[in-house]
Amino acid sequence: MKKIIITFILIILTYVIIGNVIAKNDIIPDEAIRIRVIANSNSEYDQEIKNKVRKTIEYDMYNLLKNIKGVESARNIINNNLNNIENEVKNILENENYTLGYNISFGDNYFPEKKYNGVTYKEGYYESLVVTLGKGEGDNWWCVVYPPLCFLNN
Repeated sequence: MKKIIITFILIILTYVIIGNVIAKNDIIPDEAIRIRVIANSNSEYDQEIKNKVRKTIEYDMYNLLKNIKGVESARNIINNNLNNIENEVKNILENENYTLGYNISFGDNYFPEKKYNGVTYKEGYYESLVVTLGKGEGDNWWCVVYPPLCFLNN
């Protein structure tokens, strides 16, 4: 009986410890910079375009910010590269014959509430680079580029 109780307690402690580690990994620091790409609509074509833009921007931001120490440095690098980012987006959209336009905003942008992997990220205004494609009425993708919490899937 004693072994069963000890085993039960160890199992509970293991779940609590693992849960705390997972929860800590899902917390976004206050001084974070996000990126977000919003599709024109949820059509297959618009989502495909969103994903092409997302992959390029995510890759570029990762390379620009991977060794940065401090949010102010990250902010400066993004500001200094906004023209390059816009050119990348423009080139992708031109290559895809996408004619619905786009908007790029860097600063405090609105994010709706999001539930992901059992964690709820609150709605609010967050420092971010947001690319809105067309009317921006489709599903979006976002992650944190500083500190680098995006995981490249390329």
